[in-house]
Amino acid sequence: MNSNRAPVKFMSNHVSSKLYIPHPAEAGCSIVGLLEQLTEAKPCPGRKIALILHGSAGGNHETPGTWRQGGLAEDLEDLRVVVDYLKVNYGYEVDLVVGHSRGSIVSFRWICTSEEGAKISGFVNASGRYRMEIVRHNPERNDIKKWQEAIVEKGYYDWSPVIARKQVNFRIHPEDIVNFTGWDTSFVWDSFPASPDVLTIHGLSDQAVPSYDAIIYARALSERSPGTHSLHLMEDADHNFTGRQDEVVDAILDWWSSQQQRSLKSGIWMPGIKFLGKL
Repeated sequence: MNSNRAPVKFMSNHVSSKLYIPHPAEAGCSIVGLLEQLTEAKPCPGRKIALILHGSAGGNHETPGTWRQGGLAEDLEDLRVVVDYLKVNYGYEVDLVVGHSRGSIVSFRWICTSEEGAKISGFVNASGRYRMEIVRHNPERNDIKKWQEAIVEKGYYDWSPVIARKQVNFRIHPEDIVNFTGWDTSFVWDSFPASPDVLTIHGLSDQAVPSYDAIIYARALSERSPGTHSLHLMEDADHNFTGRQDEVVDAILDWWSSQQQRSLKSGIWMPGIKFLGKL
């Protein structure tokens, strides 16, 4: 298979390559992503890799196609294509998945329904939504009211979210809302594999996904064994952790270091924080 690999850029101590991964089900469509390597290594079966998923692939950022709010099943298929491509062309086995928002929702399903997903060591669930129906049944939120009013008036709503630190424009139709809110997340209670350790990170000022959803995930995943669940709540942080990305990275690296040392226990994850005296 052709690697479709753009010329590499050599940085301080690693190699960064832009990959164009051909989609077997969509002629002329390539999923675009960045591959970061310590060295430009040759394929080696069994080499571990981490996947970082910001959101959907099709029609988003540099990947062609049509983005759909309710296209989570297509996002899941895109993820499978990426995993297979990295395995066949580089010998990589996914060991850690970091998913944010929509990327987290899709990652949960992939971990629970694939052989490769069940074998990972760790998963970071950042700003992940559990209660999908709130998108449709929470009229007190101004953005949801705008969706509802626009769809009644025009039959669609033009949405301009910030994804991967860039503003993008999408058009949402009524069927997208139905498909999105109908996506099942309850499977995590019974189908999430027993071994992977999970870190859930959520901002307490998240206006897109209520932070209570993080508590639901903590409840669903904390009683597994040997896998653990760590909950990290960030005061004043919004959905995209604006201005706080370095803190998120530090929390993930500290947690992953503990994971590698086999010292994790389920509970609250707030490394380096100790309150003394009165608050």
